[in-house]
Amino acid sequence: MLDALRSLFQHTAITEGVSVHVSVTFMPEQSRVEAGKWFWVYHIRIENGRDDTIQLLTRHWRITDARGMISLVDGEGIVGETPVLAPGETHDYVSGCPLATPHGSMDGYYTFRNGAGRLFEVLIPFFPLAAPAEAS
Repeated sequence: MLDALRSLFQHTAITEGVSVHVSVTFMPEQSRVEAGKWFWVYHIRIENGRDDTIQLLTRHWRITDARGMISLVDGEGIVGETPVLAPGETHDYVSGCPLATPHGSMDGYYTFRNGAGRLFEVLIPFFPLAAPAEAS
């Protein structure tokens, strides 16, 4: 079953035993193309493949639009949470990204703390944001 769920995710990065899987979907019903607004929803699954318990503390996103404009987003946790993951546990969440262009991309990293108090960064894989041609 876990393999079937993994096949839903389009992009993956693994850092220090922590896997980050991303699936992204363009949302035409939440976009206003005539007003120059496009919207995507992304689903992220974080898997702790380590031997220790870890906690997600912060996030750092780099969002790039089709014009090359870069927005940096830093903050505590993810969607209001700072999840703790024991070995073998996963955490899923869904969020969204608006852009003023029909194409762009996202990538970044999470900062985690392990049980010994050491901070480490886990990469979020690069993933494209691409509206279908009819929505461009």
